Amino acid sequence: MTIALMPLPYAQDALEPHISAKTLEIHHGAHHKTYVDKLNAAIEGTDNAGKSVEEISKSASGPLFNNAAQVYNHGFYWHSLSPEKTEPSESLATAIKNDFGSMDALLEALSNEAVNHFASGWAWLVVDGGKLKVISTHDAGTAITSDVNPLLTIDVWEHAYYIDQMNKRPAYVKAVLENLINWKFASDNFDRGTAWTYPA
Repeated sequence: MTIALMPLPYAQDALEPHISAKTLEIHHGAHHKTYVDKLNAAIEGTDNAGKSVEEISKSASGPLFNNAAQVYNHGFYWHSLSPEKTEPSESLATAIKNDFGSMDALLEALSNEAVNHFASGWAWLVVDGGKLKVISTHDAGTAITSDVNPLLTIDVWEHAYYIDQMNKRPAYVKAVLENLINWKFASDNFDRGTAWTYPA
């Protein structure tokens, strides 16, 4: 079974002016596609052919892990963004208040994690042991290899923002947190209680 490049869940220009159509053209159409192509080439004719992106990510190492995890992370990231304003479900809003004190405190924690992460990686909001927690993973690292349930992620590789913001990662993170976070997606992940799966 060939792993597909999942389509964006919105039009390529839907996130403007915060993330440009040009950024999505390159980020999705080049970077994400390259990970998909390399993953398919690597698993062809092997025991991993026919396995899901999640299964490969959890069992692989080296370049195979890097490509599988990046396929998953990018698919998760596209869904973590929304061109429309969204709100957390009642259950997620309650958990945010209980575990962070307020939405503002959560957004500050996400901002700090994303902005201050050294080099390339991902900032995540996850459920860990029944509690909301903000974590980061390095390079291709993915939250699904840990015993947590990821709710949303922010890509802090430079290719996520360099065209629009040059090297100003804080400006990119601010734009995402204030305008683009898909709280419906996060709420669905929270209320379901299991990790999102990459579409076959």
